[in-house]
Amino acid sequence: MSLTIAALREAPGENRVALSPEVVRKLVKGEFQVLIETGAGDRSFYPDAVFEAAGAKICDRQAAIQGADVLATIGQPGKDVVDQLKAGQTLLGLLQPLTDLDYVQELAAKKVNALAFELLPRTVSRAQTMDVLSSQASVAGYKAALLAADRFSRYLPMMITAAGTAKPTKVLVLGTGVAGLQAIGTAKRLGAMVSGYDIRPASRGEVESLGATFLTTSVSATGEGGYARALTPEETAQQQAELAAFIAQNDVIITTAQVPGRRPPLLVTQKSVDAAKAGTLFIDLAASALGGNVAGSQPDKTVTTAQQAQIIGAGDMASQLPASASDMFAKNVQAVLSAIVQDGKLVLDVDDEVIGELLATTNGEIISSRVRDALKLPARPAAKPAESTETKGVD
Repeated sequence: MSLTIAALREAPGENRVALSPEVVRKLVKGEFQVLIETGAGDRSFYPDAVFEAAGAKICDRQAAIQGADVLATIGQPGKDVVDQLKAGQTLLGLLQPLTDLDYVQELAAKKVNALAFELLPRTVSRAQTMDVLSSQASVAGYKAALLAADRFSRYLPMMITAAGTAKPTKVLVLGTGVAGLQAIGTAKRLGAMVSGYDIRPASRGEVESLGATFLTTSVSATGEGGYARALTPEETAQQQAELAAFIAQNDVIITTAQVPGRRPPLLVTQKSVDAAKAGTLFIDLAASALGGNVAGSQPDKTVTTAQQAQIIGAGDMASQLPASASDMFAKNVQAVLSAIVQDGKLVLDVDDEVIGELLATTNGEIISSRVRDALKLPARPAAKPAESTETKGVD
């Protein structure tokens, strides 16, 4: 009997869908059954008929939830979904496991298998095809640069006209991970004069390869696997003071620094915001309920300062490019399914270096070491060494 994968219509304000018609077609070809809630793809411009043509069955919400072996979701499903989940079902999506510990514990109590993309160990090479945070950050960075072109009061490129020459807009991107590099590349293609800043000196080559200028401060914070480590309070203050001079010289500032499960670092202080000249545009991709990179930013809102600078809380940029974002999200879902489904059966290896971390809960137990640390639970016992295949059967 084949496994059934389902996707639901997301909450209002979320335009993406967790499965795309292309991925549905591949899953059906791989002998999965696929359930799509009526209207789930409407906001991504994937009507029910397109999913049906790909081989999915369109059904109501209750049927999709109850019929799913694996329920793929963009955001954290609400109480109406969780209440219907049964022991042994698997939930896969962005589940906020490090910021909503009560939610994780509820899933564990229901013996639901919860796979949270935020927990993926991103430095393991074979996990890259599963990396939702990177795929969605790429969309967000691209969209942020387009938003800058749309909302800034001047041309981005240099323009030579009969009426005179317009100087190019100066764009500063703070944080040069996936989102930052995409924002830099897009802003450059739009003709802006672009600079990038990161506390990891190793980012210089990537920034300069896109034709942008790499800015540095005296603060360096390279962590494990090339990711930035957390700064000390003293380093944070020093960084903010040195960044202030860069910020004052630019017209558009795009900030991208996020830490899953933690408050984003404050890169643009209130002093820098107050000193910004009229027309300056701040686009904060880290804006969320946890805070943002720019002082005074608010998620999904535009704040105009007394000096007539604008701060756009742009934490939902991936949702604003829903078709492309859904396509990539669905491919990440497909990659996870390929890793956890063997011979038509769900196999969740808690000792696997990728799945064991991606897995927040299974069989009533909290598995992820990061979630266990957040809950102050003792570490799980180490896996026993594998026995010889001569004495142990292979399932």
